[in-house]
Amino acid sequence: MSTALAPLGRDLKVMGLVGTAHAASHFFHLVLPPLFPLLRTEFDLSYAALGLLTALFYGASGIAQTIAGFLVDRFGARRILLGGLILLSVSVTGYGFATEFWMLLVLSVLAGLGNSVFHPADLSILTSKVSPSRLGRAYGAHALCGYLGWAVAPGFVVAVASLADWRVAVIAAGLAGLAVVVLLVVWGGEDLAEAPAPPPVRRGTAGILRDVRLLLSPTILSCFAYFTFLSAALVGVQTFGLTAMQVIYSVTLQHATIALTAFLVGGAAGIFVGGFAADRTERHDVIAMSGVMLSAVVLVAIGAEMTGGGLLVPAIAMAGFLSGTTSPSRDMLVRKATPGGATGRVFGFVYSGLDLGSSLMPLLLGWLLDGGDPRIVFHGCAVAMVITMLTVFEVRRRGVIAAGRA
Repeated sequence: MSTALAPLGRDLKVMGLVGTAHAASHFFHLVLPPLFPLLRTEFDLSYAALGLLTALFYGASGIAQTIAGFLVDRFGARRILLGGLILLSVSVTGYGFATEFWMLLVLSVLAGLGNSVFHPADLSILTSKVSPSRLGRAYGAHALCGYLGWAVAPGFVVAVASLADWRVAVIAAGLAGLAVVVLLVVWGGEDLAEAPAPPPVRRGTAGILRDVRLLLSPTILSCFAYFTFLSAALVGVQTFGLTAMQVIYSVTLQHATIALTAFLVGGAAGIFVGGFAADRTERHDVIAMSGVMLSAVVLVAIGAEMTGGGLLVPAIAMAGFLSGTTSPSRDMLVRKATPGGATGRVFGFVYSGLDLGSSLMPLLLGWLLDGGDPRIVFHGCAVAMVITMLTVFEVRRRGVIAAGRA
């Protein structure tokens, strides 16, 4: 782990390279969904069948993410990062050559496996290479680049598909990912290389049990729960918020789309501010708890029609901003809870909670919406935010206990 203050230029370069890789990962999250209407016609599919593509992607990513963390600690983050990005890019390129639906399903699983490496590898590199006094901003830049990847993907694939067809669009997206691989290889060099790993040690049963005890410790499980419920809240708004706003406030699709965009832009702005805040305090738990609690209050107000149609856009932007400010501090909390030499496996395990929450919340909200009350979207997401706050409190409590025993 970096302990001295490195030159600002070197830290910025590391942040930029790792952020570019993370943007590529999030870019691939939204390559297929905008093309679903075209795929539905091409393969004569239902939307439920198309949804299986996303479920398999996140399912494979979530299951493999902890394993990827162990590989990062064993073989080095740079190798695993490049390997994952290559697999993800090649899999997305392969979409363009699929002639049967089952091929898309297999490629989605492979793409998910490639996607699994980014959080453990990225955060391991940032933690070991960036100066400690800049880590909050580094984690914030990392999250912000992910938002930028999400923002770019729909416009890119839809524009290319309109000029050519959907196959050219996904092939172009995959080739763009391979271009990022070339960039990381050519310009990354030693800036992404971690310190030489110690010689392999036969860990045996005792070593495996130590890893299991670490990952299943109350502190690490609390971190896992934090990521699960926070992602559930955010994905819930992203998935069903647009539909709910149209019904609750009787606004047009365009108005609701602007509101959802404001939520994402507010989240990105919150991440930017939260990065500076995380570097100026040791009480990252206070930032995290305050942000999610206030965001929950705003979501409840939106669901209860307390904002009014005219205030809908600024209100939901504020909810996104408040939740976004917690992102850098959450990574700092995980870093504090992680023992030396275990960064990859711990980050890999707790970040798999993101995939779990992202997979389950849309299914739950969809089932609840069958009851016909759209307010459940915002109220359900607010409940998830409150539970997130409780997990942060538990992480803080466990940390204080551990410090007292040291």
